[in-house]
Amino acid sequence: MAGLRLGPLLRYADGSSATVWIEAGRPCAAEVRCADGSGGTTRTFQVAGHHYALIPVTGLTPGTATPYEVFLDGTRAWPPDDSPFPPSAIRTPAGDDDVRVAFGSCRWAAPPSGEHDPVGPDALDSLAARIAADPEGERPDVLLLLGDQVYADETSDATRRRIAGRRDLTEPPGSEVADYEEYTWLYDESWRDPEVRWLLSTVPSCMIFDDHDVIDDWNTSASWVADMRATDWWRERVLSGLMSYWVYQHLGNLSPAALAADPLYAAVRDTPDGTDLVRDFACRADTEPAGVRWSYRRDFGRVRLLMVDTRAARVLAEDGRAMLDAGEAHWLREQALDTPGSYDHLLVGTSLPWLLPHLVHDAEGWNAALCRGERGARWARFGEKVRRAADLEHWAAFPDSFTALTRLLAEVGTGPQAPASVLVLSGDVHHAYVAEPRWPGDVPDARVLQLTCSPVHNSIPLSIRAGFRFGWSALARALGRGFRRHGRSPRPPVGWRKTGGPWFGNQLMTLTLRGRSAWLRLHQARADGALVLVEESELTSG
Repeated sequence: MAGLRLGPLLRYADGSSATVWIEAGRPCAAEVRCADGSGGTTRTFQVAGHHYALIPVTGLTPGTATPYEVFLDGTRAWPPDDSPFPPSAIRTPAGDDDVRVAFGSCRWAAPPSGEHDPVGPDALDSLAARIAADPEGERPDVLLLLGDQVYADETSDATRRRIAGRRDLTEPPGSEVADYEEYTWLYDESWRDPEVRWLLSTVPSCMIFDDHDVIDDWNTSASWVADMRATDWWRERVLSGLMSYWVYQHLGNLSPAALAADPLYAAVRDTPDGTDLVRDFACRADTEPAGVRWSYRRDFGRVRLLMVDTRAARVLAEDGRAMLDAGEAHWLREQALDTPGSYDHLLVGTSLPWLLPHLVHDAEGWNAALCRGERGARWARFGEKVRRAADLEHWAAFPDSFTALTRLLAEVGTGPQAPASVLVLSGDVHHAYVAEPRWPGDVPDARVLQLTCSPVHNSIPLSIRAGFRFGWSALARALGRGFRRHGRSPRPPVGWRKTGGPWFGNQLMTLTLRGRSAWLRLHQARADGALVLVEESELTSG
């Protein structure tokens, strides 16, 4: 009998359809049956000895909440008979509903129940507990996970023990994951947590990778890539990371129409074993990133979400560094400017913040100038060492891309058909804050903000707290100006100020969007399991 190894994850949901992702123990027919008679079925596909399905659900009624069950070869596999949680349900929006978007990043897998958690309470566990306690109460319409869903380079004690059972930890990559099979263990550990498993079964999710999904500082520079490719373990690691991301995260980001038009997905489903097809795709994604798009668009009524790949789409040549290659930059511009006036809020999901504390921004611009040779070869070598040691790789480290994004956001937000808000949603930096740009001259009509929220579940060392608090200070700004002068870097094309934070803790931000109004709330997880409101503000009044 087929068993449910992992999932279900409710991924896409609109007014009449949804997709549900599962991993089964063997090949089977996977089916979703909803209480109202809607549902869908599909056969599993195989990658590297594992069996998956993305089940299309059709016939849903807008504005309803429909409990569902998962069947494998006709036998019910979800929910478990002893489940302590309410039924998993698919909620379909009606046209005039509020849209609630919860987001965060950087979630290290929580230890098994009862064991000590070295990084504190998990914000997703706390969100699950709150929703389970009041199933009819307020909940997110979508959960945006903005990177570092798994940590391939920082494994838990349990995963290290599993790795040690199959290979020598004294050989590279040591206790880090090495191949696809070990990646599956990371997803098992992260998504099998009972509270998180139930949460992801009943709240739709959108995901994008960041560096730790593959390795810290992934694609920092051309010399970094060359150094990694010179090792005998990197190729298997990066291909396995991209393969597993495609299976576990990327497919569920796509709408049913996008899935139907995806030639790789069709080919994998039509063959008994899709391993070679997915591996070949991952190889192209690594060596020819301009030919692969991980970014995607989702529309929630009059809210447009653009999730942007800021890792694999980079151009790393020092004389032409760009956060996004030409095709990706064109796609972002095209999607942001598509049908002006058709949306009230634009959300740009980018794992790496656009606006940083001023000192960090100026240090990254200075470092980029050194690395491209502005101060000569010796300074360039020094700059590369600093770039890797200090993780100087955000939008500010790609000055031309920072300028292009800044201009695009202003263009989108200006004019009679401008949306009420243009909001950049980010994570990565292990604290939360709100920053507001200040343009010279004409000011956009929309409210433009950087909203950063991290981590969902990870450590926040004292050095990070002190460093980021200092980074916003007046003294830090003066120090940053010194960096700019030494690097012969121009002033940024926009100024900005911090209007909220910094906040430190395991946390989630939630946007509530109603018409042209927008509200922001920040909740932090507490040791007793509660999700406590620490900030609430109106962003636009409509």
